[in-house]
Amino acid sequence: MIFRLLNWQGMAGIAATVALALLLAIQKGETSHWKKQSATFEQLYRQDQTAFAVTVANYRAAAAEAAASDQANFRRVAAEQAAITERTANDFEARLADARADAQRLRIDAQADSGAGRNTSMPGLSDAARGSPQAAVQDRLPASDALTASEQAIQLDELIKWIHSQSKVDNNPPAGASPSVD
Repeated sequence: MIFRLLNWQGMAGIAATVALALLLAIQKGETSHWKKQSATFEQLYRQDQTAFAVTVANYRAAAAEAAASDQANFRRVAAEQAAITERTANDFEARLADARADAQRLRIDAQADSGAGRNTSMPGLSDAARGSPQAAVQDRLPASDALTASEQAIQLDELIKWIHSQSKVDNNPPAGASPSVD
């Protein structure tokens, strides 16, 4: 009955209204769906940003820990090397002082032996076994050169010991001291 009262334009208007209402309902459902999807994407984005910030913080903390470990290792190695250097220097000075004292004692003994006791021959030795005193003196270095040679030999020996000791110092940090990055 209502259809008889309405003309074709009225019916077209009602059909258009129903179609628009249907489209509006579909659009409302789509909007709700995309709002939920957007909230999910925003939550994932925030989680990703939080995870990134945590990763950056972990790496910075690991870098700081590694730097502290490197500094501690540097101080340990430097202390070991300084101790080796000091010990070697002390040994060198002691050996040098002993060599100089021995050289001084030998000079004093040589001066004492060059006195009157040299003129008498020793009993029981043949002339060939005794040899000439000048031949023995000719084979020896002068006292100052002998002392210099001894000092240089001691210096080289202590340098070799120092290098050998320094090469044994472990420059790597102790096991377990390396930081781990999560």
